[in-house]
Amino acid sequence: MAYLELKNVCKTYGQSNNSTEVLSNINLKIEEGEFVAIVGFTGSGKTTLVNLINGLIKPTSGEVLFKGEPVVGTSHKRGVIFQNYSLLPWLTVYQNVAMAVKEAFPKESKTEIRERVVSFIKMVGLSHAIDKRPKELSGGMRQRVSVARALAMKPEMIIMDEPLGALDALTRGNLQDEILNIWSKDKRTALLITNDVDEGIYMADRIIPLKPGPKATLGPEFTIDIERPRDKTKLNDNINYIETRNKIIAYLMAIGENRKSVSNTEYVLPDVTPKSFVGQF
Repeated sequence: MAYLELKNVCKTYGQSNNSTEVLSNINLKIEEGEFVAIVGFTGSGKTTLVNLINGLIKPTSGEVLFKGEPVVGTSHKRGVIFQNYSLLPWLTVYQNVAMAVKEAFPKESKTEIRERVVSFIKMVGLSHAIDKRPKELSGGMRQRVSVARALAMKPEMIIMDEPLGALDALTRGNLQDEILNIWSKDKRTALLITNDVDEGIYMADRIIPLKPGPKATLGPEFTIDIERPRDKTKLNDNINYIETRNKIIAYLMAIGENRKSVSNTEYVLPDVTPKSFVGQF
């Protein structure tokens, strides 16, 4: 039994002649402890896919199963790091994280909750801002609060919806490593939605492209055969990295050109610009 499974999932918005099938025939299996990345075009339905997995919306048809049970509503067992922060503006950094921790661990004492909250805020480098409210923080700092909040709940599965895109290169790289460090300790199942091919290769066990919509569906999977822990500074010289990256980019560019010729629509490709890891993270 897969830890997370999507069976023939379709999602349609609107009704009758005004309906649009955003996702079509999505089939996905993620095993316990796996780290999977889904990379796709802008507007391809990646966030809709995340919302289905997290239980924020229901599929029009098909099933979303978590540990063999249908996903019904949200749960702290599936921790989500959103791309838009989703912080409560009237609460401080500490209070935003603490509220989630109290929900996940209702039996913990005040001391245990405080220790947990403070440790995760420290992990994302925001100890100095622990009493500040979101309006007093930069966009990158708000996203780090979102990361701390999700990880502090110790979810059974971590779901990340392009969580690091708004961060500067150094902060993004540091948080990539922190997420990987936490994941590697107990191999919690992880799903990363990203438009950055390099980020997917660095973090994941498998990369699966999401073809552009409407009627977006998953493409072939690419296995990342690179030993962990991975060293960013050495990836550019790693043959497996180079070959895998080239295959993924070739596939994405091919389907982008094909869709453009069929629909005459300009698609925004994922981040496939060649770059060096040195100095980028």
